[in-house]
Amino acid sequence: MSSANAHGGRQDSSGSPGVIRLTVNGKRYEFKVGVDVMPFTALRELLRDRLGLTSLKEMCEGEGVCGSCTVLVDGRPTLSCLTLAVDCDGKEIETVEGLAESGHPLLEAFSRNYAYQCGYCTPGFIMSAKALLDRNPDPSYEDIVRGLSGNICRCGTYAAILSATREAADALKARRGGGGL
Repeated sequence: MSSANAHGGRQDSSGSPGVIRLTVNGKRYEFKVGVDVMPFTALRELLRDRLGLTSLKEMCEGEGVCGSCTVLVDGRPTLSCLTLAVDCDGKEIETVEGLAESGHPLLEAFSRNYAYQCGYCTPGFIMSAKALLDRNPDPSYEDIVRGLSGNICRCGTYAAILSATREAADALKARRGGGGL
């Protein structure tokens, strides 16, 4: 039997340290709180530093204003620099690496539309766009602008990012047999 503890994660009935269980890009992981991960560790740190998922960036130094560290936690766009790893116990997390493994059309659309310059913000935009397309498979231009509004691009490639997101929506529609491209 287990229960949540004050530091997040799970604690068994003997009172042993908490354990965080995550599914990241379809793979299951388990971390001991206080041993493998500290109670104050940000999800971004765990994913990047412990699991080597380097797509996660941190342009705003953990202030939560740039969106470059966006991942999906149970399908919702989440700023991993502001989210404690212990609060993600039992959750499913998706990163750009997972999308690359699955061949998601967003990656090709971003490349084809030159929707990046330095590329630093690109993973956060891609994950926000995926969340948008999962909720709304046929977004209007305004829907895309709203859906990506939590992300900042210092290089100003916003028009290309919007085009890439629209192109990916069309590609997904075509995969489902609904026309599109």
